[in-house]
Amino acid sequence: MNRIRVMLSLLGLAACAKSVSIAPRPSLGSGTNVALRAMIDSLADAPEFSNAHWGILIVDPERGDTLYSRNAGKLFMPASNMKILTSATALAQLGPDYKYRTVFAARGAISNGTLNGDLLVIGRGDPSVSDHMLHDAMIPLRSIADSLAARGIHHVAGRVVAAGNAFPSEVFGFGWTYDDFEDSYSAPIDELLFNEGFSELHVHAGARAGDAVRVDVKPARSVPIVRNQATTIAAPTGDWRRGRGDGLRAHKDSTNWDVILDGQIAAGDSAVIEVTHHDPDAAYVAAVREALRDKGITIDESASTDTTARVDTLATLSSPPMSEILKALLKPSQNQIAEMLFRTVALEKYGAGRTDSARSIVGAQIASWGAAVPSEAVIRDGSGLSRYDYISPRTVVRILDAMRRSQYFTTYYDALPIAGIDGTIRNRMKGTPAQGNVHAKTGSVALARSLSGYVTTADHHMLIFSFLANNWTVPVSSVEHVQDAIAARLAGMQLR
Repeated sequence: MNRIRVMLSLLGLAACAKSVSIAPRPSLGSGTNVALRAMIDSLADAPEFSNAHWGILIVDPERGDTLYSRNAGKLFMPASNMKILTSATALAQLGPDYKYRTVFAARGAISNGTLNGDLLVIGRGDPSVSDHMLHDAMIPLRSIADSLAARGIHHVAGRVVAAGNAFPSEVFGFGWTYDDFEDSYSAPIDELLFNEGFSELHVHAGARAGDAVRVDVKPARSVPIVRNQATTIAAPTGDWRRGRGDGLRAHKDSTNWDVILDGQIAAGDSAVIEVTHHDPDAAYVAAVREALRDKGITIDESASTDTTARVDTLATLSSPPMSEILKALLKPSQNQIAEMLFRTVALEKYGAGRTDSARSIVGAQIASWGAAVPSEAVIRDGSGLSRYDYISPRTVVRILDAMRRSQYFTTYYDALPIAGIDGTIRNRMKGTPAQGNVHAKTGSVALARSLSGYVTTADHHMLIFSFLANNWTVPVSSVEHVQDAIAARLAGMQLR
């Protein structure tokens, strides 16, 4: 253990020697820098933020200058700024061309078009089988059905079975909030993940009170099984908001985890309700069954009598490359993709995607970039949903600087949200010099707002910044206004 700590310390020292120098206090400079510091102080020290905790660090990595520093070494709850650690580590460890591979294999002999045994689905954490990434999550599963049909298979005498245990840890992240488990952003994950862990119920009321309510389940019709008990009522008079379905409720039957839809919806109205998958592996397998049956491949669903039969690969599903997965992760701040990458680095290094191994890998990686671990980084999950994650602005800046110096910087830079253009900051900083300029990751949980990334000044200097805020009592928009105002100021600056 001591030898490991010494090695990590040496890695950290080596990284510091190559990375940006972060002074404990702002370096003295021109009147421009003095004015910048005065502007930030006036915003952060405003009376409405007297009870807030601000962490701000802005550096010029090429010159080795710190333009502004406030609580740069203090710990903050980062929310989705945790994805900076996860994504940077995944890119460094796996590379931009890395692809996930899901294997579909026969356990049993194939004769006369019948697989006399089970069809195994062996997952390794592919997060891309989703409407979000592919526009239709069923497309890759239909391609697998096409491949099996092309091999002459038209009948499976056994079952479709999730095989392997690539991610043996819990399906939820450490410290996730119990109250959020039914929300799509907190959907559980496993080595097989269909549509980022949730389905949509498209609910359509009848034309008149008492008419039947129609429910279409997407992207797979059979995931989940819905027991529709909703009723159509007369539409209210006057102004009312359509498309909300406020009188509807979707909840899981604890005996079999089917979804029960009940409540009322006004005549002529419609609504979309998201429901999470209780068992990610089972949801994926159900979607595979649907794709096979749609192709005309029948399945007996009989338990195989021989689980030791020879296993032969029939087809392999490859994901888009890591460079595309990072965009799907960082721009919308997608939690389940982050957790899949978090466990994947452990799977690739140790053969099992355990979260404790993932924490150690991410910690060692960022330590090699000069981060002070664990004093300035406490890692509990990969997405930042956990309220037990803590990092400092200095840690964030060191990681972003390591990415700036990486051979994969363009991939990373392009994957970040762009102010006023896309991702989680598409509606922020519009009409300012930051629009189309700032590439930065947001973070948002209760009483934590983060914005960290890169900005290019008016005279073409790339700066790295991290703005972390915790524990305020003003509207969230006030916190974001401060962050946006600083970023816009940096974008319009000329460094002399």
